[in-house]
Amino acid sequence: MPLYEHTFLARQDLSTAQVDALAEQFTKILEDNEGKVEKTEYWGLKGLAYKIKKNRKAHFVMLNIDAPAPAVHEMERNISLSDDVIRHLTIRVDELESEPSAQMRKEERRERRPRRDD
Repeated sequence: MPLYEHTFLARQDLSTAQVDALAEQFTKILEDNEGKVEKTEYWGLKGLAYKIKKNRKAHFVMLNIDAPAPAVHEMERNISLSDDVIRHLTIRVDELESEPSAQMRKEERRERRPRRDD
């Protein structure tokens, strides 16, 4: 089956639990259509470079997907109908990363860095 990386941005006024519920909803759509989600990463609430639908921040979520194209199209159709998702992007890839994504590695480096006042 084809492999995809899918990232969506959820509205800033949602709670983390609501964002997780959205990710689970999209995962269920894929599983119902003979696909599966290999990995889900929540990147957190981050500032946007510009306002999108009056939002200055958004919750970022990335899904690594192993599913047929019709399943991905159905998930994207449902995402387009959702008012909670302000942007989404799906990219077909040759292989999925088993390690944390670059965004997650960036957060780990930031946590390990020593403070200046020490």
